[in-house]
Amino acid sequence: MNVLEEMKNWKGKPKELVLFLTENVKKNPALFAQLVETLKTGSIPQRGTSADVIETLSKENPDIVATYINDMIVFINYKAPRVKWGISEAIGNLSAKYPTQTEKAVPNLLANTIDEGTVVRWHAAYALSEIAKNNPHARVSLLPKIDEILKAEKNNGVKNVYVKALKTIKKQAN
Repeated sequence: MNVLEEMKNWKGKPKELVLFLTENVKKNPALFAQLVETLKTGSIPQRGTSADVIETLSKENPDIVATYINDMIVFINYKAPRVKWGISEAIGNLSAKYPTQTEKAVPNLLANTIDEGTVVRWHAAYALSEIAKNNPHARVSLLPKIDEILKAEKNNGVKNVYVKALKTIKKQAN
C-alpha cells in the first residue's frame, strides 16, 4: 500500500480516509514512515490527513508513533492549522508514556500559545498540560510559563485546559 497514492485517489469522505489509513497502519506499522514522509512532501490537505492519522494512532498505538517524535516536533509550527493541532495533540497523547522525548516539543508548543487560531492554542495547551503533568523535570520550567499564558489568554476553553492540568498537578504533589 502507498499512503500518498491512497490519499490522492480517495473518493470517500475525509474522516473515512483517516479511519482507513489508521487501520492499515495498525496492521502494518511500517506504513507509518509514509505518513511522516507525507508530512514532509505532501500537499497541505495530505499533510493534514497525515496529522489526523498520527493523532489517532498516538492514542490507540503510541508505540508505532514514538519512534518519530523528533520528526513530528518539526511540524508543530507548520503553517496549516490542521497540521499544527494534529501533531500537538499527538505529542500530548504520547507524553504519558514518553515524557522525556515529548519534552523536546515544548519550545514549538509555546510558540503556538500565541497563534491567532483558538483551536491551535487549545491543542498547544493540551500538549503543554500533558507534558507538565507527566514530566516533573519539564514541570519546573513550564509552570511559570503556564501562569504567564493564563494571564494573556482570552479564551475560556483554552484557559480551562491549563486550569484543569494545574489542579491535577496540585493533587499529584499532595
